[in-house]
Amino acid sequence: MTDTPLPLAGLDHVVIRARDIDAMLGFYRDVLGLRVAKHNEPLGLWHLDAGGSMIDLVDMKGKLGQAGGPAPGLAPNVDHVAIKLAAFDETAIRAYLDSKGVDSEPAKTRFGARGDGPSIYMKDPDGNGVELTGTPS
Repeated sequence: MTDTPLPLAGLDHVVIRARDIDAMLGFYRDVLGLRVAKHNEPLGLWHLDAGGSMIDLVDMKGKLGQAGGPAPGLAPNVDHVAIKLAAFDETAIRAYLDSKGVDSEPAKTRFGARGDGPSIYMKDPDGNGVELTGTPS
């Protein structure tokens, strides 16, 4: 461990630029269940509560989105964002995602902040990767 004046406490937020804010809200809010903590309408910025961290969505048609340059093109904004789940039932999770029209990969054991545990990958409407992670056994 290095001597640093930065006492890390965890990830605060991730910001994703959205080409279609309605589709992105439909995925993160309506499918994944992230609650809207705040909507900064003048900036076109949505703050979504991800269980103690935030996922912010920037509408590319809004003031903040236009200030950030061109919308994401063929490549997504990020490789993936991992969201911790309190309980992990692969069958129930994948059936729910299927019912919402979201394609997902079968669960695999992957390493994350809590160690090796189950996770499921999928894509959001803009092609960014989203990983749902369970508690290691």
